[in-house]
Amino acid sequence: MKRRRIAVDTVIYIFLTLLCILWLLPFFWLIMQSFRSEPGQFIETFLPKSYTLDNYVRLFTETNVINFSRMFLNTLVIAVCTCIISTFFVLSVSFCTSRLKFPFRRPYMNTALVLNLFPGFMSMIAVYFILKALGLTEGDMIPLALIIVFSAGSGTQFYVMKGYMDTIPRALDEAAAIDGCTKWQIFTRITLPLCKPMIVYQVVTSFMAPFVDFIFARIIVRAEAKYYTVSIGLWSMLEREYVWDWYTRFCDGAVLVSVPVAVLFIVTQKYYREAMSGSVKG
Repeated sequence: MKRRRIAVDTVIYIFLTLLCILWLLPFFWLIMQSFRSEPGQFIETFLPKSYTLDNYVRLFTETNVINFSRMFLNTLVIAVCTCIISTFFVLSVSFCTSRLKFPFRRPYMNTALVLNLFPGFMSMIAVYFILKALGLTEGDMIPLALIIVFSAGSGTQFYVMKGYMDTIPRALDEAAAIDGCTKWQIFTRITLPLCKPMIVYQVVTSFMAPFVDFIFARIIVRAEAKYYTVSIGLWSMLEREYVWDWYTRFCDGAVLVSVPVAVLFIVTQKYYREAMSGSVKG
């Protein structure tokens, strides 16, 4: 039995190692391409023959055609605002549906479940005309429109957070209510500290949305290059007239897009570990 267990564990570890290599290989290739000195999108070898840091320098200094610095800053501001608003919406709706009883609670949850079955881009034309009617698709109002698009619908994406809140004993809420706590105090002082792992998940996913979304951003921004996000900018680098000179810088931009998300995950990871260790000790 011991030999059999060792053999099974060995096969499992080999399989997981191969999966890890397959997952990391595209990212490793992208990083290597970002340092490639040869222009163009095609090379004869899998890895570049020569490397340079000029691609990263030119990505931020050559702004006459594609201003990646502005696009990155636009996306970062939109992502921070979206992260804050979306996280608050999801936490509030999850708390209300999990801990409170109110009229039409069940119909609302069923409606939200049905709406989540459809992809969001099905409503992009209707959303665009609504924003246009409100005057949010022109000039400096475009970033506000993007923030609204990325965060307004987050209130329907509460089922995962609600399921986690359902596992919190209601006796804690009742004890706090007996001590004189209001619903807001129960929400902020009891429920939120116990939901740290899910808060980290919600913060990271909502922060990622403006970086990875292309459809809504392209529809709303249109040809206003001043308000481009990184997804639109990276797509522009692959157009026929730019791809020869900008392909390696496209790889640079793709690598840099992952940096804010990675930093956010590293910063918030300690809260995830603290919450999980606390739950194990309890």
